[in-house]
Amino acid sequence: MTSPLLTDAQPTRVGGRTGAPTPRSASTLAAALLGFFVITLDAVVVNVALPSIRSDLGGGISGLQWVVDGYTLMFAALLLSAGSLSDRVGARRAFAAGMVVFVLASVACGLAPSLGELVAARFVQGAAAAAMMPSSMALIRQAFPEPKARGRAVGVWAMGGAVASSSGPVLGGVLNLVDWRLIFFLNVPAGAVALLARTQRSQPRVVPFDLVGQVTGVLAMGGLTFGAIEAGSHGFADPAVIAAFAVAVIALAGFVRAQQVVAHPMLPLQLFRSRTVIITVASGLAFMVGYYGLPFVISLFLQEHRGLTALQTGIVFLPMMLIGLVLTPFSARLSERLGRKTLIVAGLLLMTAGLAATGLLPAAAPLGVLAALMVLVGLGGPTVSPPATAVLLDSVSHDQAGVASGVFNTSRQVGGALAVAVFGGLLTNPATFVHGVHTSLLIAAGVLAVTTVAALFLPATKERT
Repeated sequence: MTSPLLTDAQPTRVGGRTGAPTPRSASTLAAALLGFFVITLDAVVVNVALPSIRSDLGGGISGLQWVVDGYTLMFAALLLSAGSLSDRVGARRAFAAGMVVFVLASVACGLAPSLGELVAARFVQGAAAAAMMPSSMALIRQAFPEPKARGRAVGVWAMGGAVASSSGPVLGGVLNLVDWRLIFFLNVPAGAVALLARTQRSQPRVVPFDLVGQVTGVLAMGGLTFGAIEAGSHGFADPAVIAAFAVAVIALAGFVRAQQVVAHPMLPLQLFRSRTVIITVASGLAFMVGYYGLPFVISLFLQEHRGLTALQTGIVFLPMMLIGLVLTPFSARLSERLGRKTLIVAGLLLMTAGLAATGLLPAAAPLGVLAALMVLVGLGGPTVSPPATAVLLDSVSHDQAGVASGVFNTSRQVGGALAVAVFGGLLTNPATFVHGVHTSLLIAAGVLAVTTVAALFLPATKERT
């Protein structure tokens, strides 16, 4: 039987003149939420299973690293292209195809007889996740045409990522006690439910395929992400890192030029004439520098310098994770009461304060104080990401929602990858390790501070481009 997501049934009208949500739009939201959940879960859940994977399948540290990084590399490299393709083929088809491939790749991961085959399946998983992420946001843009309802829908959608990131390590640990392969089979029922959800038909944007843009875009993002991953473990002077960054720069120049001259570019550059798009994309990058960079740095600090176990380190992070999980459902209501601009600025400011205070905290400070300061960074999850997503979707037409979402999520991946690369380089020397921790956090605070100022120029009301 064909999935409802893949059929060409006539679309259900979304809400009449007022744009009020309908059962079909609620079903669309449920599918998008599940997509965001499995994408985020598979980015975090596998970390706790690495020792068991090594015990079962063998392989060295580099192989285990690519179990994690193979997913990240493909996800980041293909996001922009996937966003463009989502607009061209329709968000519903792109999401369904991505989910089908993701589920099949998850089964392949769970059945992998060797480490090499597991890594290969993780690469496919990452590619499928890249197709699902922007199309899930585009589905919400199409199913909720009225801004207020869309803002609430984005808040619900964000719960998928919040629940996955908060529960992932715990869930992975529990399943790993039985068999590490179960962490991948968990995607099968979630994917099946998402595919059976009845979603609104998407209207494809019928334009020629931009082959040059797609190829140069993938090379640029792939080179940048690979370089950042390798720099985190081998340093920026490594020949492979230098070569990867060189490929990224050359490909980026070719990509920009191609988008200027082709008749139907995959990324219309006029998208960046909107200050709303520019600021929200910058906010996504800065958010990940702090939200992803801090756990990376502090996890190493607590275990390498303070001598905590992995479980004790997780407990220190628990308040930061829980605050995002608890407040994310109320993000839309807070946006309506305070205004999205106000909420974004406040969230960025709280993250800046938390990162700066943590960066200035003495190395021997009580762990309770450290955990409390990290809560300020955790507050950025519900106060920055959901309203920034809603502002971005409001600022573009429905036929550009996929590519705009691809740009936004690409900026987030770049921010996270560069944070790990740069901060990792500052932590390599044991003699200056603590100084590197402080410097990394203060750099992140500086990036967030600059973005906070930029966010002051967001429009107070919806902006159309």
